[in-house]
Amino acid sequence: MYFVYMLFSEKLGKFYTGYSQDISSRLKQHNRGLVPFTARGIPWELVYYGAFTYKEDALREEKFLKTGKGRERRGYLLERYIQERRNKRS
Repeated sequence: MYFVYMLFSEKLGKFYTGYSQDISSRLKQHNRGLVPFTARGIPWELVYYGAFTYKEDALREEKFLKTGKGRERRGYLLERYIQERRNKRS
């Protein structure tokens, strides 16, 4: 199984999208600072993941979510999470 996942960093106020076969191990790597691109945003919270049978499909989805059109879908996928965060701040 292959996974596309999205993380959120409260510290940076940003999302990160990635791909992995083992989400739990990958999240630990992000939060231990072992992934240079995300090291500044520790701690990261897993806010979404999708499962795929084929690696190629997961990679295609990850790449799409990082495009302009993909940001629209990312907004849709995370709509409830984003709304709950706004409500907590109010």
